[in-house]
Amino acid sequence: MISELKEFFGEWIAAVALAVGSITDRLMPRRQVWLVEGDDGAFTAKAAPVKKSNALQDVSFRLANGRPSPSLPPDWDSALRGGRVEFLLKPDHILFRSLDFPKQAADFLDGMIRAQIDRLTPWAASEVAFGWSPPFDIANERIALTLAATSKDKIAPLVELAGNLGATSIAVFTEPPPGEDVPVRFKVFESALQGATGRAVDVPRTLRMTLLGAGLAAAASLVLAAYVGNMLDDEQQQLSRRIAERRASLRLSQTAGGGSPQSLLAKRKQTTPSSVMVLESISRALPDGTYVTELRIEGDKVQVVGISQDAPSLIRLIEQSPQFSRATFFAPTTRAQNDPGERFHIEVHLTPYFGSGT
Repeated sequence: MISELKEFFGEWIAAVALAVGSITDRLMPRRQVWLVEGDDGAFTAKAAPVKKSNALQDVSFRLANGRPSPSLPPDWDSALRGGRVEFLLKPDHILFRSLDFPKQAADFLDGMIRAQIDRLTPWAASEVAFGWSPPFDIANERIALTLAATSKDKIAPLVELAGNLGATSIAVFTEPPPGEDVPVRFKVFESALQGATGRAVDVPRTLRMTLLGAGLAAAASLVLAAYVGNMLDDEQQQLSRRIAERRASLRLSQTAGGGSPQSLLAKRKQTTPSSVMVLESISRALPDGTYVTELRIEGDKVQVVGISQDAPSLIRLIEQSPQFSRATFFAPTTRAQNDPGERFHIEVHLTPYFGSGT
């Protein structure tokens, strides 16, 4: 998987480099020079005139250690420096293969041909330069094309020559093989070489450095975001502590003043008897067989409603408790048919303090 990813990344870099070179050529058009290979192995230089007044005469030369022999005239040196060189090789140096694919593969020809180029040619994928003709429909829902390939060793002297001449880019084409009805030339190689200033412009390396820089910048952004986030969290916690301290200080101030709702509640809690303690005292004062069904506490008064076998005796029993005084019936004592005893309604007064008690 790693090797496939590296190969895909390399292909993507190459495609982007070609796109960048194409856009640069459109924005800053340079002079185009054709170097046509002859039958004797010599090359003929042909230049498209920029203006009618500066047309260049065709010149022929041979390759000698990466340089033209004989040397090119000065006007040709000026035309080639910063221009685009396109070589047209004879078909004798090119391997041609006829291929066919399913029609649905028309959009994936580059990947499919590249994946099996080492089987279609005698060279490995890293050692071959290749191109193909436009596909055309054939029978059985298939398409056919012609593959043109050559060794990069054959291309290397041409790349060296173009670099020595100061060209910005190079492309290598070839004519269709004899008897092949292909209306276009095959482009088997293309690459950017130098900038207009003569300094090398390595677009793939620039792209790799750009991606690496973008990755480092993203990592630095994540680290910075984490650091800033921690700082903000610390500040938020400090602010929360200060707010809590301020609220506590305000509560203490209000409690010291004595007029706050909190202080009034605290005072009421301290002066009002506990309902649990009142209920416990009532249960101690009442005899067995007496049941309390309702208990209401209002200020210093307690109202008790329940059922007892001897309701009148409850007044004496309740008043014997130190927590209660002035016990009276606040409603008539009744006895229903289904009640097990008399239903009483007694009201008593509470003493100011309830201890744990007797």
